[in-house]
Amino acid sequence: MTRALLFPLVAACAALWGCSKDAGEPQQVENVAPVPQPADDRPVIVAFGDSLTAGHGPAAEANYPLLLQRELDRRGLRYRVVNAGVGGDTTSGALERVGAVLDLKPVMVIVEFGGNDGLRGLPVATTRSNLDELITTLKRSGTQVVLAGMTLPPNYGPDYIRQFEQIYKDLAKKHGVPLIPFLLEGVGGNPKYMQSDGIHPNAEGNRKVAALVMKTIEPLLTHQIPGTSR
Repeated sequence: MTRALLFPLVAACAALWGCSKDAGEPQQVENVAPVPQPADDRPVIVAFGDSLTAGHGPAAEANYPLLLQRELDRRGLRYRVVNAGVGGDTTSGALERVGAVLDLKPVMVIVEFGGNDGLRGLPVATTRSNLDELITTLKRSGTQVVLAGMTLPPNYGPDYIRQFEQIYKDLAKKHGVPLIPFLLEGVGGNPKYMQSDGIHPNAEGNRKVAALVMKTIEPLLTHQIPGTSR
């Protein structure tokens, strides 16, 4: 091998293996401890619901809790939104999961349930009782509850729909909690904002849902990032 070829090879060895004129063994690289990440101590807002909260279909990655988080951040409001939505969940399923929600020690829970009860034609009294118990349990923990109302397609009949919608009005009044009369206000029934199934919002629809929720909860929020203003 010529000296002209040998020099680059030696240089490469020195760069890659830490070679020196005194040792041919690679140098040991000391373990570097990872930089500890600060704990996320922002107050928690839980979006508690079914597929309308979890996200569904093509718009799953644009679910309303994610968009709500972005809006909170944009406004300098220091909260962490946790998406506790489960597709297909009913009010009875919500009661089974409420303990896990409370384990998060939320300062606010946005309750969005009942749609699947109604679509299954469950007795209105059952849905009312479950939601009543759910709100009672959440309020007992000291968290702020926001209730999101729902409605049903016209084919369920005016009497059933009227009784179903009344659940939310009655419980909001009974428990003294803020009510979003219809979570899909301005979205439901509008093909521009709905997926092809006619039940779940598309990405643009979810943006409108997030804006509606933001409008309702903003007056209840107090934690602001220093140096920002609303």
